[in-house]
Amino acid sequence: MNNQRTFTTPPQRQRGAALIVGLVLLMVLTVLGVSGMSTATLELTMASNAQFNQDAFQSAETGIDLVLARRTFNTIPGDPGNVIPLTPLGDGSYSTQSLTGFQGTTPVPDIGFSAGVGTPGVMSAYHFDIVSIGTGPRNARSTHNQSFYVIGPGGT
Repeated sequence: MNNQRTFTTPPQRQRGAALIVGLVLLMVLTVLGVSGMSTATLELTMASNAQFNQDAFQSAETGIDLVLARRTFNTIPGDPGNVIPLTPLGDGSYSTQSLTGFQGTTPVPDIGFSAGVGTPGVMSAYHFDIVSIGTGPRNARSTHNQSFYVIGPGGT
């Protein structure tokens, strides 16, 4: 009993074309995967920046609301009472700062007001300007300007 095998044709040497094609396909898939992860990271960063800018916008609006809620409008230019210092909001990563400036006095507008109309010097409109700056993470910053006037006794 002879258990040896005999080949009628000599075995051919493998040329390795399948191996090379497989490695090239693996490399292409790896590059696509890494590129997809980089794109996802960039999109996440862009979305975060948009959210930070929106929150800074809201912080600046909050600064204006704080000034209007205080109702301390001084008619002395540069009065420190017209400044709301840097105020942290929420967890402290956002802040707002506001400055209210007195712009001047004018007669009360005729339309929609009956107090003091036609009698100069009885009532006046005191004009103010609020500049509010909201800041947040990643240099998010928003500056808002709000002008308004208050009707009060006095002369022009």
